[in-house]
Amino acid sequence: MITIRGLRKSYGDHVVLDGLDLDAAEGGVYALLGPNGAGKTTTVEILTTYIRADAGTARVAGRDVATEAADVRRVIGVTGQFSAVDPLLTGEENLRMMADLWHLPRATGRERTAALLEQFDLTDAARKPLSQFSGGMRRKLDLAMTLVARPAVIFLDEPTTGLDPRSRRAMWDVVRELTTSGVTIFLTTQYLEEADELATRIGVLDGGRLVAEGTAAQLKARVPGGHVRLEFADPADRERAAVAVGGVRDVEGCALDVPADGGVAALRDLLARLDAAGVEPATLAVHTPDLDDVFLALTGRPAKEEVSA
Repeated sequence: MITIRGLRKSYGDHVVLDGLDLDAAEGGVYALLGPNGAGKTTTVEILTTYIRADAGTARVAGRDVATEAADVRRVIGVTGQFSAVDPLLTGEENLRMMADLWHLPRATGRERTAALLEQFDLTDAARKPLSQFSGGMRRKLDLAMTLVARPAVIFLDEPTTGLDPRSRRAMWDVVRELTTSGVTIFLTTQYLEEADELATRIGVLDGGRLVAEGTAAQLKARVPGGHVRLEFADPADRERAAVAVGGVRDVEGCALDVPADGGVAALRDLLARLDAAGVEPATLAVHTPDLDDVFLALTGRPAKEEVSA
């Protein structure tokens, strides 16, 4: 649904995108991660025809963003970092205005407005001024306005920035619902948990280039540090297990950490060795690196610095 080849963009001497290559399949959520200044928003601005690239090509739903910009705009929806709603109008009026801008027949616009208000749980607040809307309600209305024309591709540029955890999770539910209807979503986010929860595929952008790509599980598997934690009720069992499996890391209390990649084969082998030694742990837990570890390993910067920035 989205194809990028050799995309370049500079502002003076500052190179933002340096030969970016990227593919996002139809359906699901493609999440683009990266430090501040990595080029995430610039990528979205090029794909949505807001700005032009200096070099390279990009296609959205089969349409070239440079030579078929008007056609691209007809099939996409965009929700940026800040809510693009009119504060002087009610929620219902904002949606009807969007329907008018898309030149929908009046009856169709009313039907679409009512359906979206219900879908986003905004019916009770439909005729209230936006001054009475919470931040989460404004973001939901903003996304609802994006959906008036039923776009095939939706670009969400850090859509939950500034929202409280409850509102953020409500937005996640909306995104999941959209993907079940076949919509393709291109997401940029500063919240790694958000990418882990929503993305069917993740790209990590750094220095204007894609430095890694894959599912969340595939990216985590690239980072060392996975282990299986074994808890024992008897210290003697702990010592016997340490001899049986070898290469363990001692943990405070009656526990051991056994390095492992979290795969089924490694776990099966570990259990077989414990069984052969006649040792049974009281509990077992598999720990794998999270996206924070991936982010640090790939960009050299911890993710929490990006969020605070």
